[in-house]
Amino acid sequence: MKNISLLTRRELAAYFKGPMGYVIAAIVLFVDGLLFNYYALGGTPKYSGEVLQLFFAFATFMTMVAGLLLSMRLLAEEKQLGTLTLLLTSPVREYEIVLGKFFSALAFFSLITLATVYMPLLIFVNGKVSFGHIIAGYFGLILLGGLSLSIGLFASSLSNSQIVAAVTGGAILAAVYLFYLGAKIADPPLREVLSFLSPQRHLQWQNGVLHSQDVFYFVSGTYLFLLLTTHVMQARRWR
Repeated sequence: MKNISLLTRRELAAYFKGPMGYVIAAIVLFVDGLLFNYYALGGTPKYSGEVLQLFFAFATFMTMVAGLLLSMRLLAEEKQLGTLTLLLTSPVREYEIVLGKFFSALAFFSLITLATVYMPLLIFVNGKVSFGHIIAGYFGLILLGGLSLSIGLFASSLSNSQIVAAVTGGAILAAVYLFYLGAKIADPPLREVLSFLSPQRHLQWQNGVLHSQDVFYFVSGTYLFLLLTTHVMQARRWR
């Protein structure tokens, strides 16, 4: 745990010391605010619950974008700078490297996400929504962010280029998202399997409902891609 903690603090400090973290945070907050003002608050009058649902709907998209942008540098940058070899030859296990980098990105992502909380709170100016809906929605965003970060980290372990890592991560995430199209044309029991594998089925927290199977989906998916990243790191060590 000590090595994981040290790596987490090291990587988290890198987000604050460099410009990339601030740029990503500014983009996410700007786009979320713009979409909230235009789609949620603008146009025809809407019920408060509908406004909150719309906010979490477009925040879902920005969560995936932020996850990929924050994670694309984690391992690809180490390979570009030639420091990954030093890291792999140090007395640190592969899973500690992966978890340290993942937790740092998740912490920074959580800060960005929580910085948007003023938007749903603005609904209380002229309306009223359940705090449970807000809490469930943000918990869902963190879960989705964890999955997006793990996919981006896996893609970063496969490439020496941050841009290629971002594109690869986006392709993997898009492929996972498109499982729901396969579910529409597949026959049982494959239909049920593809439906469960698609994130589309597990976004009920946008409506303020958080099921245990949805939590299991995001946590197990995050674990799977972190495990794959660890195996890639182990293979690189023994080259």
